[in-house]
Amino acid sequence: MKILLSNDDGIHALGIRTLAQRLAGEHDVYVVAPDRERSAAGHSLTLHHPLRVEEMDIGFNENIKAWSTNGTPGDCVKIALSAIFDNHPDLLISGINNGPNLGADILYSGTVSAAMEGAVLGCPSIAVSLCDPDYDSADFSYAANFIAKFLPRIAEINFPKKTILNINIPTVNSVGIAGIKVTRLGTRMYTDKYEKRLDPRGKTYYWLAGELIDSEEDENSDVMAIKNNKISITPITFEMTHKNIIPELERAFCNGPCEP
Repeated sequence: MKILLSNDDGIHALGIRTLAQRLAGEHDVYVVAPDRERSAAGHSLTLHHPLRVEEMDIGFNENIKAWSTNGTPGDCVKIALSAIFDNHPDLLISGINNGPNLGADILYSGTVSAAMEGAVLGCPSIAVSLCDPDYDSADFSYAANFIAKFLPRIAEINFPKKTILNINIPTVNSVGIAGIKVTRLGTRMYTDKYEKRLDPRGKTYYWLAGELIDSEEDENSDVMAIKNNKISITPITFEMTHKNIIPELERAFCNGPCEP
């Protein structure tokens, strides 16, 4: 399989390096990732300054080709599929992210947005995150092994257009994993709290310091799956039309003369 890897933690992040090394023995692996941390970049693209791409030799397996960009995760995928490669890869994997992407997290996540950009461009895509609260000592080996074993099942899936798989993996080892659950997005909201601070020159700045709200979750949500030590697989689409309300809107606005 020809596999493109990207992320939002940057090309030097341990998660993407671990996954690349694990897959390289069985697949053709290519890496296009940001040159620095781009977490919570969302689905932003670079429009007003040059996008630079540099081929990298950063100690990957010799079979892995890697490029870094000064752009966002979305930039990485778009330029990889539109400019670097002549043919699309068989699969795009964004991750392994250092931290969860559950519920409303996906609205801000660069990891999920990179996978979504792949789907926009017609490439089967998945986002993978390790739900480790301790960012400094995360062990990505189990997550990488799971993805490696999961890949043959991709061939069995008729990937719908505009859809990705968002995979979140608990930090417990293989003995502690309680199974796999196909889930829906949970809530996972945060308090909107900004700390007001002063810099050394006496000027005011703000630091986002919101905390996770402990709310009741649906038993079939991705949040509950992780709480129960299950690997969560959530199909996500960027088809955001709320179809159920269309008839009501038509009755309200188009029942009779439609005048602006």
